[in-house]
Amino acid sequence: MHSVDLGPVDPRDQRQRPTDLFLIFVGANIVATTLQIGASLPPLTMATALSIISAGAVGGALLVALLAPVGSRLRVPSIVATRAALGYYGAQIVALILFLTNFVWIALNNVIAASITSRVVGDSAHQAIWAVGLGLVATFIVLGGPRFVGYADRVAVPLLGVSGVVFTLACLRATWPGLPPASHDIGDRLRAFDVVFGYQTSWLLMFGDYSRYSKSGRSAGVAVFAGLGLTALWFIPLGLMASTIAGSADPGAMVQGLGLGWWGGTLVTLATLTTNFVNIYMSALALKSLWPSTPDSVAVWIIGGIGAGISVLSSTWLDQMANFTLILAGLFVPVGGLLLAHFVIRRSADSVDALYVGPAGEPPAVGNWSRAGMSAWIAGAATFYLAQSIGGVAPSLLVSVVVYLALAPRASHRSTAP
Repeated sequence: MHSVDLGPVDPRDQRQRPTDLFLIFVGANIVATTLQIGASLPPLTMATALSIISAGAVGGALLVALLAPVGSRLRVPSIVATRAALGYYGAQIVALILFLTNFVWIALNNVIAASITSRVVGDSAHQAIWAVGLGLVATFIVLGGPRFVGYADRVAVPLLGVSGVVFTLACLRATWPGLPPASHDIGDRLRAFDVVFGYQTSWLLMFGDYSRYSKSGRSAGVAVFAGLGLTALWFIPLGLMASTIAGSADPGAMVQGLGLGWWGGTLVTLATLTTNFVNIYMSALALKSLWPSTPDSVAVWIIGGIGAGISVLSSTWLDQMANFTLILAGLFVPVGGLLLAHFVIRRSADSVDALYVGPAGEPPAVGNWSRAGMSAWIAGAATFYLAQSIGGVAPSLLVSVVVYLALAPRASHRSTAP
């Protein structure tokens, strides 16, 4: 099994256990950026905040989980499966967006891990070196491929659970200063929902990358839903509590303000690194889609190396976390809607061969562009940004689904493969 491979998985290699898939998504979402989402929410009453977090976390996880069985059925990465609904070049645009935006996530995670580590060891002067070093560690692990990542997560994720318990207990025993005066603006509540849902949707294009190694689509969907949903329901409220207690949204300050000590800070740092396993892997797949001749190891080192290198420049993203998440939501929520329409509602039976470029560079059978897919994407994205005053997620999903179903031909590329 190669570390980064755009080809279909051999059915004999679909031996991944649902627990391993569950742990991969848990490892991706038990991370300081998930805490940061809670810290970035506008001032709300605790009851209102928890209800918004619950709706956004469950809804976003469900969208990704509904698409996870596609990976098990087609046995191809998400970026390749997307060609069925957007066409070859449409999917390439998605790959380019994923490639570029993931640098922000990778660098942001490196900076968070370095911020916590430097505070724990009392070495703030060399935070940049810590960021680069921790980024390279995650890159090396990804070079081993999905199976190696799965093995690493079997050890790391239980420790992440411990870090979550430690963080939870620290919040519960800390002196609660009380939430600031709550905003009663309906716009703030709708924006908070979009932020939480959008954060979950940032994992959308991971729907098939790991589930393609699982035989059962149903088990894959359950594993993905549980992995994303449960962790968000746990960690986003913790971020809200921790930032309120520490009086700061900076993860390092939250760890210090809660008095977690060196071992607690180490556990949270470990949680931050595990999410970069999947960030680097997703970006490497996107790079391979854009430039197929790129060797696997080179793709991983390019992504991990650049992410580590720009880590020193990304600290300002901590203050722009919510805005960045909304930008991603506007781009990826409508993609989720049109994929939902194609694979789940329409139940299109696509041929694996139809997704790949033919001999001598012949265009794939799905075509270079999908009028229905691109129209649904553009309409859904425009709706998201125009509907901010009433919340962009639901209107964007609805518009992208309706436009795709109205324009897409009913004929599908049926597979003749065994």
